Amino acid sequence: QVQLVESGGHLVQPGGSLRLTCTASGSIFSFYSMAWYRLAPGKSREVVATITNGSITNYRDFVKGRFIISKDTAKNEMYLQMNDLKPEDTAMFYCQGWGPSGVQWGQGTQVTVSS
Repeated sequence: QVQLVESGGHLVQPGGSLRLTCTASGSIFSFYSMAWYRLAPGKSREVVATITNGSITNYRDFVKGRFIISKDTAKNEMYLQMNDLKPEDTAMFYCQGWGPSGVQWGQGTQVTVSS
């Protein structure tokens, strides 16, 4: 099984930017699709953005125009560029991959947006 590890979470001020990275222990080419999810305090885990094997992307309305999902298959990494961050974006962000072996999750990286 391919292991996924997130990094890049940090404390940032409103309006700031962060880039999250999901690093896979093996080839991400085997995943049918990958996604970023987030879990905010008191809320259910929700999908933020997805990217297919063919690099087709999809975003939830609350991040459209602010977040960009991308991947680099040569580096076995997926990214989430987050711009114009808002306090309501504060959450644990998780990387997910769906492939022949099922669904894989990372351990999460904390993003806190606060002044």
